[in-house]
Amino acid sequence: MHQLTLAEIARALAAKEFSSEELSGALLARIQALDPQLNSFVTVTADQALEQARAADARRAAGENGALLGAPIAHKDLFCTQGVRTSCGSKMLDNFTAPYDATVVEKLKAAGTVSLGKLNMDEFAMGSASESSYYGAVKNPWALDRVPGGSSGGSAAAVAARLVPGTTGTDTGGSIRQPAAFTNLTGIKPTYGRVSRWGMIAYASSLDQAGPLARTAEDCALLLGAMAGFDPKDSTSVDAPADDYLAALAQPLAGLRIGLPKEYFGSGLDARIGAAVMAVVDELKKLGATVKDVSLPNMQHAIPAYYVIAPAEASSNLSRFDGVRFGYRCDAPKDLTDLYKRSREEGFGSEVKRRIMVGTYALSAGYYDAYYLKAQKIRRLIKNDFVKAFEGVDLILGPTTPNPAWKLGEKNNDPVAQYLEDIYTITANLAGLPGLSMPAGFVDGLPVGVQLLAPYFQEGRLLNVAHQYQQVTDWHKQAPAGF
Repeated sequence: MHQLTLAEIARALAAKEFSSEELSGALLARIQALDPQLNSFVTVTADQALEQARAADARRAAGENGALLGAPIAHKDLFCTQGVRTSCGSKMLDNFTAPYDATVVEKLKAAGTVSLGKLNMDEFAMGSASESSYYGAVKNPWALDRVPGGSSGGSAAAVAARLVPGTTGTDTGGSIRQPAAFTNLTGIKPTYGRVSRWGMIAYASSLDQAGPLARTAEDCALLLGAMAGFDPKDSTSVDAPADDYLAALAQPLAGLRIGLPKEYFGSGLDARIGAAVMAVVDELKKLGATVKDVSLPNMQHAIPAYYVIAPAEASSNLSRFDGVRFGYRCDAPKDLTDLYKRSREEGFGSEVKRRIMVGTYALSAGYYDAYYLKAQKIRRLIKNDFVKAFEGVDLILGPTTPNPAWKLGEKNNDPVAQYLEDIYTITANLAGLPGLSMPAGFVDGLPVGVQLLAPYFQEGRLLNVAHQYQQVTDWHKQAPAGF
């Protein structure tokens, strides 16, 4: 059962080949047996999951037949989940039990999904490797000495290892797409505002966006269909109905215009990944697509702009964690200042402190115009580049990452080297565009992903192209040895 995709699970549950309770129990047993190798889960909610599974089985017995009814999933541990610890991978929130459900959790629960638990992640979503978690690093099931990507590394590792068929993640600068690439999954970051951020603990509010990770584009369409939509509780939520993502999958690709940015294929790209990208292009041409060169001239400024804007927003968002209202509090503070200082010093890890300091500096008097304001102007230029490029093409295609997954600890002492691994994904967040990564082959036994970017609210087109590609290839069907 653990080898089934979400779509296959939906058909099997409808045919009464097994019950949700049987499936959930089998996956919980796999998690108990195999996750100690991976460290992908922070919390396993076995009793709650079996209760939800029995409820889903009862709903099916009463005549309901929703595609996700009884389907097991798990949530990245920054989505508030009522009655369950929501830690954000941090000592700061190790003792925090959420009193309510995030909108994403609420919507998926209403669709009948069964939550098996909460998934490990980079602390407060700050990282590209899932190594900064208070609960220890997540391992990549394709090579246990390699990172699974971040910050949604637990979400990716759990699906890749067949512990759960689909998960939620968040993407601030590539944190769904990069782990998807490193673990041979499909992952989509929707347009900013397409999925509610309410109840999602913020890192950088103008960049964060929730989305699904799964093995196929069809599974991502199922999950995104349940997650997307307007939420009056989120002031950045877009008041427009979500598309029927499943209906979009079957559309033929004849006439599809694909843009290849010349900036994606420079010296920083592993040539073997570049070859995999071009192999995808060849397959899409066979399916009827045409290809043309485009340019994103301001892409070179994306990383410095991002690493001013995101830490600036983080320094503001994380000021609420002060040892007073919730979360970690230091022992025996001498006074209020000591309470603030030691609670934050002891509760936050080194990467979070680094970004808070950078962000506070960028927002400080005398530096705001020089750094933060300039970064926002660059952000607008990057958006304008995409708007111009999309005047002549329907999609932009390129590598998701410049290199395959690196070894655990390899880049820990060089944060800039880690930041540079996000070069292809960051621009979509700065511009608010939807982006998808899909499996496209292997380099030295490690998965490679190809990224698709589309104009605003064209998630259906991204899923359509990925689905059509997956009908003629089998990269997405490959599983890591031992799992």
